[in-house]
This record gives sequence, structure tokens and C-alpha cells, in this order.
Amino acid sequence: MSVRTRFSVALIAATLLGTGGAALPAQAAVVSRGVTVPAFYTPPATLPAADGALIRTEPLPLALSLPGIDGTLPGRATRIMYKSTDSTGNPVAVTGAYLEPAAAHRGPRPLVVLAPGTMGQGDQCSTSLALQRGLVLGADDGQTTVSIGYEVLAIYRLLARGIAVVQTDYPGLGTTDRVHTYVNRVDSGHAVLDAARAARALPGTSITAASPVGLYGYSQGGGAVASAAELQVTYAPDVPVTATYAGAPPADLAAVTKAIDGSELLGALGWSVNGFAQSEPGLRPLLDRYLSASGRAVLEDLSTMCVGDAIFAYAGRRSTAWTTNGQSVADIVDAEPALRAYLGKQLIGTRKPAGVVRVATGVFDNLVPHGQARTMAAAWCRLGGSVVYAPVALPWTVSPLLNHFGPLLSDQGTAVDWLARRLAGSKASSNCAALPLMP
Repeated sequence: MSVRTRFSVALIAATLLGTGGAALPAQAAVVSRGVTVPAFYTPPATLPAADGALIRTEPLPLALSLPGIDGTLPGRATRIMYKSTDSTGNPVAVTGAYLEPAAAHRGPRPLVVLAPGTMGQGDQCSTSLALQRGLVLGADDGQTTVSIGYEVLAIYRLLARGIAVVQTDYPGLGTTDRVHTYVNRVDSGHAVLDAARAARALPGTSITAASPVGLYGYSQGGGAVASAAELQVTYAPDVPVTATYAGAPPADLAAVTKAIDGSELLGALGWSVNGFAQSEPGLRPLLDRYLSASGRAVLEDLSTMCVGDAIFAYAGRRSTAWTTNGQSVADIVDAEPALRAYLGKQLIGTRKPAGVVRVATGVFDNLVPHGQARTMAAAWCRLGGSVVYAPVALPWTVSPLLNHFGPLLSDQGTAVDWLARRLAGSKASSNCAALPLMP
């Protein structure tokens, strides 16, 4: 089955059956833009009942290394597939990777769930596959792809401290039965929490019932862990979330939609629309009404792309070229109550988060706007959450992409150190009282 065929079948199934993406019959390994996605990533027809239950595992050879470091990451890895529940209440298979540190740790070994930043929507873009291959390259029928496992640096920093890491690929990214529901609040939050459950169920690890759990994510990952922190008390009270680092979270998708249109990362807007159609079949008539033939072709093209592919192909373009009337996606959202309601359900910041949360965002981030992340942090404070708000001040650039990813690199060491100290038992002081006065 080609990934393009998978995209069309998934949307037709969601529309006609109203299943929100129920699993399609098991298939053999697929090829996406010239990259063979291993058969491991094709879910079985029947999934376990329990959320977080392991479906299958296999050793994961690590191809990535860092300059000045001999060998691969300091630990051993296992590729995992586990069961989660999506935003429609249906079972979903999710893949990822567990990494057991080689470094010792005093006391119960902590576990951090790492939610990756934006990787794309093609199945070849999954972080677990990038851990194995490092640089994923492919070409087929005039299509090319490139995916880089950039989360390796954060993973290495955690492993070097003796912290175990489990990384989620999110629903539909890697797994070949559905389209990745990019920035879906519930899908991603559940996948993060169920990754922790899966890691604790994995035999032969040093994780114990006493292991504290932390969450780490930036950008798409920041939104995923922020959502997970909110959902923990109702969805996974058995997962003891001690602390969360949520960097540049897309908490308000309406604000983010306006910001990324016309930027280097326009592709993320297409991935969002594709994900909306996967999760909410009732939106399909609206998409059919507004999308032009060229717009449909762009969305289908994006459904198999990684982030590098989308930047090369669509940087600087606008969604006005996708529609029959020249309106932007943001304009259509403003005009359609159903779309506004759907995005309203994706809002993060309406529930008190578990544990202490460090929210970091670049003050000049105009791709995933600084203001909407700060608003999320302030809302959590009003709900009684323990929040450490950390604005990251870097020079402004003309590139929204650089304004967004600069803080990822500049703040990463501080973020990992902060999270490690929380998991070691050191308390953090909330600065909620000062938050309203911050710029």
C-alpha cells in the first residue's frame, strides 16, 4: 500500500464510517517517498484493551552519534508499539522507542517521556526510525524526502544523566494505518502518557514503581506534554508526573494558524488540516467546499512529507492558494463556527496541570507565538497550577523559523538540568505571582 493510497483511504473511511480513523486491515511494509517503512510499524488488526499495553517490541540499533563522542547514544534502545486511545475514543497503535541508560543513577532511576518536535506527516519521518537511521533520505517517482533525528541531542543529555527515556512517535506518524493527527491535543497527550505506561511494562529495564516520571517537549512536543500534564489526573492517574518542560507549546491553534501562514513552515498548517479531517470526519464537507483542486493536491503531497521536505517545497507560500475563493485557512476558521469549535476543543490551558511545569518560550517567537504560550502559563496559574515561566530572550531575526528554533537550542541545557533536578527531588518555586508583570 502506498502512503498516498493510505491517506485517501483513511479520509474516506473517516468520512463514510465516522470512525475517526479506526485501524485498517494489516498490510505489509509500505514505501513512502522512496523510504521503506519497516513492517514493524504496521499495526495488527486487533489491539489490546489496556491503554499503554505493549503490542510488540524489537531491539532498535542506534545509528546516531554526536561529535566528539565515540559510538552511539550512551544506552541501548528498544523499538516499541503500544496501545493508546485517540480523541474519538477509539483504540490506536502508537510506536516509539525506549532507551535504557548506560550511566548509573543514584536512587530510583527517573523516566522521561520525550515528545518530539515537528517531524512531518509521512511515516518515514518518525523519530524512532530516525534514531535507527540518523539521516533518512529517499526518492521515488519524482518525490524526495529528508528527515533528521534532531531530538538526539536532548535524548543524549538525559541519558548522560542516567535518566531513562521513552520517546513517542504520536498516532499515525510511523504507523501506517492512518494519517498523523498533527497537534491534536487529546491524541498527543494520551500518546505521551501511554508511552510512560508502556515503558514501565517493558521487561528488562531499570524502571521501577518508584521511578519518578518527567515530560519533555518543544514546539509540537511542548504542546503534547502540556496536554499530557493536563490530562494526567483523569486519563492516567497511575502515571506519577513529577515535572514537565513545555517549550514553545502551540496552545492556541487559532493563533498559531495565523502565524505560520506565509512562513517557512507553511507545511505545518497543511498537516493540521489533514489531521483535522482524520479526527473529525464532520469537517470534511467544509473542506470539500473550500478546498480547490490544487489545494487538495498540496495537502495530499504534504501528507507524505517530512519537515525538511515541506520547507524546501512550500516555504513562504500562503494557504490562500489552496482555496476556491482565495480566503486563507484562518479566514475560513473565523467564518465557520464548526471550525472555531473544533479549534476551541484543542485549546491547552483550561485544566490544572499535574506536577510542576516549566513553560519556556522565545520572546520574539512569531512562528508559534510567544503570547499564546504565555497566556497558557498564566491560565494555569489562575487554576492553581505550579508554573515556572521562563521567557527566552534572543535577538530578533527576519526568519520566524529561526525565532522559533533558536530557543530550542539555547535553552535546552537549562531545560534538561531543570527537569533532572526536579526528578531528583529538588523543589521548584513557582513564579506565578510575577507572571502578570512579565513582558
